[in-house]
Amino acid sequence: MSRTIRLDAVLIQAVIAGALSFSHLHDLAEAAGQDGWKAWAYPISVDLLLVAAWRRMRTHADNRAAWSWFVIALAASLGANIATAGLLDLNAVPAWLRILVAGWPALAFLGGTLLAHTPAAALAEPEPEPEPAPAPVPLADPTPEPGPDITVERAPEPAPELPPAPAVAVPPALLDHARKVADTHHATTGARIDPATLRARLGVPGPLADAIAAQLA
Repeated sequence: MSRTIRLDAVLIQAVIAGALSFSHLHDLAEAAGQDGWKAWAYPISVDLLLVAAWRRMRTHADNRAAWSWFVIALAASLGANIATAGLLDLNAVPAWLRILVAGWPALAFLGGTLLAHTPAAALAEPEPEPEPAPAPVPLADPTPEPGPDITVERAPEPAPELPPAPAVAVPPALLDHARKVADTHHATTGARIDPATLRARLGVPGPLADAIAAQLA
């Protein structure tokens, strides 16, 4: 409800201000020698140029041409309002003001034509289109695919050959003693002495006993 009342009050104020400005422009044009319908056409010309420039400014705020024509129309409207406020004798209008009033139609026609036919592309340069972003590169799957099971069989390495055992030298005296022990054993038991018994009788290490037994064989 309050919004409707506020809008109605603004419209009423605009109508009153427009009517007063219209009347002042008419009186000034009539005092400058523009009688009849021409005096009524001047306020319409000024107000239409003002509205056209204002609409262009709202569409393109950085349009310098629209600002320039808005200032010109506003100056014409304010000048007429101030001139008819008792500061100017309307019965003796100066020549320069008559020239301005007479030249206004051509100026208003030029401004209205430029505002109406200025292409929109010339008012604001189009922003460059952003370059398309490059297509994302698919990332490789960090999980490797399982490959076929491969069993590597290694041939068994051959066992290193041991160097031949060095021949054990048997002292001749020990060999003679061993031979006597072997003969005594054979004469007593009737069997040849074995290496273990020979080793025990002689009290020598196993390799030496084997070497003696090999020579006794």
